[in-house]
Amino acid sequence: MGPTASGKTELAVELVERLPLDIVSVDSALVYRGMDIGTAKPGAAILERAPHRLIDILDPEEAYSAGGFVRDARREIDAIHAAGRVPLLVGGTMMYFRSLTRGIAELPEACAATRAAIDDEAEHKGWPALHAELARIDPETAERIGPHDRQRIQRAVEVYRVSGRSLTEWQAAGSRAPAEYAFLKIALIAGSRARLHERIERRFLAMLEAGFVDEVRSLMQRPGLGPEAPSMRAVGYRQLWAHLSGRYDLAEATRCGQAATRQLAKRQLTWLRGEAGLTAFDPLEAGAASAISAVVERKLNE
Repeated sequence: MGPTASGKTELAVELVERLPLDIVSVDSALVYRGMDIGTAKPGAAILERAPHRLIDILDPEEAYSAGGFVRDARREIDAIHAAGRVPLLVGGTMMYFRSLTRGIAELPEACAATRAAIDDEAEHKGWPALHAELARIDPETAERIGPHDRQRIQRAVEVYRVSGRSLTEWQAAGSRAPAEYAFLKIALIAGSRARLHERIERRFLAMLEAGFVDEVRSLMQRPGLGPEAPSMRAVGYRQLWAHLSGRYDLAEATRCGQAATRQLAKRQLTWLRGEAGLTAFDPLEAGAASAISAVVERKLNE
């Protein structure tokens, strides 16, 4: 587990080449076909060295959820075990990790009237105002949701208004993970936040040079795909969609995209601080792969 741009893929590939591991992607954007550059999806050369499961499994018009991920991940984990190997779960979608390791709470069903009322409030006040309300009723959830994340703000506020209990309370009461799984949790946490931010900014510029704008332009031509689709709310995609829609120029889109990626990394690190039982490594330090490999190998030998 680790924030965006922390080097998860590179380290995972090294581990696969050292140990009998198979990678399962834990990333809510890598599941989408046609979203390659802006997601930093592993290229053909990397996938040949270390195949990744659960990438390119959906079209960007489709929605995906933590529940869907748990179902798919359990299937892949079981297949890897059946082949006599060990699953290596790699990614930065912390809700997916938590849902797999802790189980998923049985949340209240969606209420159309409540959702309509929330949407009406957002139309007049803006989603940041609803986010501020969420921060009062459920600060833990609000801390990991951005102030413009319409879908997640709507659902968290809806859960509270329908049930009188916060999303955090519901999740705390969720079912536990299956007992047959034992998890070794490895966190990639850079010792220097400034160095991580530099990597984020350089990577975004590299994505632009690789054709990120053209990738988003192509996605905009797909019938049925709009800026509110879950896939297009991924960082970078929503900023370039706004640029191509004429809201601001490329320089401003770049600044906004880099800032949004830094904010994502901050939210991911907040999740990691609340995760028990982590073994943390600085991925930017020399020898990180060898140190992680030693820990994993020792666990496998046990």
